[in-house]
Amino acid sequence: MRAEAPRVAVIGGGPAGLMAAEVLAAGGAAVELYDAMPSVGRKFLLAGVGGMNLTHSEPREPFLARYGAREAELTPLLAEFSPARLCDWVHGLGIDTFVGSSGRVFPADMKAAPLLRAWLHRLKAAGVAFHVRHRWLGWDADGALRFAAPAGERLARPDATVLALGGASWQRLGSDGAWLPLLAARGVDVAPLVPANCGFDVGWSAHFRDKFAGAPLKSVALAFTGPDGRRFERRGECVVTAGGIEGSLVYAASAALRDAIAAHGSATFALDLAPDRSPERIAAEVAHPRGSRSLSSHLQSKVGITGVKAGLLRECLDREAYADPARLAAAIKALPVTVRAPRPIDEAISSAGGVRFEALDAALMARAVPGLFCAGEMLDWEAPTGGYLLSACFASGRAAGLGALDWLARREHAEQP
Repeated sequence: MRAEAPRVAVIGGGPAGLMAAEVLAAGGAAVELYDAMPSVGRKFLLAGVGGMNLTHSEPREPFLARYGAREAELTPLLAEFSPARLCDWVHGLGIDTFVGSSGRVFPADMKAAPLLRAWLHRLKAAGVAFHVRHRWLGWDADGALRFAAPAGERLARPDATVLALGGASWQRLGSDGAWLPLLAARGVDVAPLVPANCGFDVGWSAHFRDKFAGAPLKSVALAFTGPDGRRFERRGECVVTAGGIEGSLVYAASAALRDAIAAHGSATFALDLAPDRSPERIAAEVAHPRGSRSLSSHLQSKVGITGVKAGLLRECLDREAYADPARLAAAIKALPVTVRAPRPIDEAISSAGGVRFEALDAALMARAVPGLFCAGEMLDWEAPTGGYLLSACFASGRAAGLGALDWLARREHAEQP
């Protein structure tokens, strides 16, 4: 019988790593958690600026569908740690939650810091040891974990390891994707990291950029058919930037737009500038005699098109189309906007790519490296904002922790005489 608790290293102090550490400590493991930054949970805290969106309250089927191509792989993890169970877990930390008008779930005070403080207090009470300013460097020739630490290089030889190193967005908070070649060198199949929930470059004219950069586009609808034939249509808000366009509506379509750009060099979506009015009504109002009024005054009074929306029409249409009532009306309902490139991954809210699920077993252990488990955003999945990102990070961290405990128990049983 084993004389001491199995030792497990958790590398990464975001929600996935902290959840893995909690599960492991509860299962009797001696947990050492390492993070490259001076403190843990930095991106988690940033996500709480403006309101910590924990998860979403929508029904199971549409919730799971938000994970797109990786729905099948994430479904069992999210079944074991569903949004309801996540809320129960938050309540167990003494934090109340509420469901907003959009269906999103938030802490009662909308803040991330009180939740993180309560969580860290519980983890430390459970015996989890924290080592900050420890950047993982891979393995040495004997298989020991290497860390760059304040006092110099440090080695660790745990019985199992959980990696929860994040993707490659917001590098200043610790997720820089530097782990990807380290795993690839050990035979773990990885996909390149690409931006998700990101803005895009358009290449506005200097006149439009100088006049409208930072202007919000409210009450618009975006439609786009992706390379896979899937149709995206949603109403919402976005923002014109100096170089292009960003905001929640664009983020929701970003995966399809990004993939189309990768396949074809650009992507063109349709922007409905007046979603509350039918095409027939718009056509009639645009064609209505305007007398001595300018066309811009006519559009403002009859269709409500003004400001940045009026500027977009002039930016995206040539002179002939703008002067043709039928073509102008059609453009108001479906203005073609061409995006040329996603913004750099470091600006993105999240990233796609990473460790492919095909490289892992059902317990999230790397098939090529027994005893190595992976969780969180470093896995190859993506989801829109709205609580879906955090939900899958929590659920995968829990699954990796449970997987490590099970693997250690089976290994110990096999070693017994």
